[in-house]
Amino acid sequence: MIAQEVAKKYAHALFMAIRDKGIVDEAFDQLSDLKNMVEKDSTLLDFLAAPQVLDEHKLAMVRDVFGSRVQRLIVEFLVVLVEKHRVAHLVVIIDEFIRLVEAEKGVGRATVITAVPLSEEHRANLVAKLAAKTDLTIQIEEKVDPEILGGMIVIMHNEIIDGSVSHGLAMIEEQLAKVKVV
Repeated sequence: MIAQEVAKKYAHALFMAIRDKGIVDEAFDQLSDLKNMVEKDSTLLDFLAAPQVLDEHKLAMVRDVFGSRVQRLIVEFLVVLVEKHRVAHLVVIIDEFIRLVEAEKGVGRATVITAVPLSEEHRANLVAKLAAKTDLTIQIEEKVDPEILGGMIVIMHNEIIDGSVSHGLAMIEEQLAKVKVV
């Protein structure tokens, strides 16, 4: 939870600075590439988060490696993350930044977890309801998890709407546990 709050603050600050500079699309591409890179190989993040490595060595590496490859504002942002010991949150910050850019462009992403794949009709209905709720064009990522038994879980903008059967059964069980039998 703290990581998400940190990510929101840093991503929002980065987004505002990048938008003011008018380099949103370029920064979006560069940060997406950076995210993909560190997700494939965590060596960079491990080095930047290592407490045994001096901060000046980390900062020199950031400036050497990224100085000529990405926008100066992104390099300085990475420097701030190193100095504030927030590099471990980089991927979550980039995810939040991407969400902010997409929201500004009118796009919202939702992850939908169901016990069985959605039919075209259910998918269209869900997209319409989420679009009406958010005023965004919705893109859905579907995941199938038979353990939820039925219903669905929707995750959008860090909000979880759990309409799964397993969650409903857990709620009923919780309520029944509170009932006193005389």
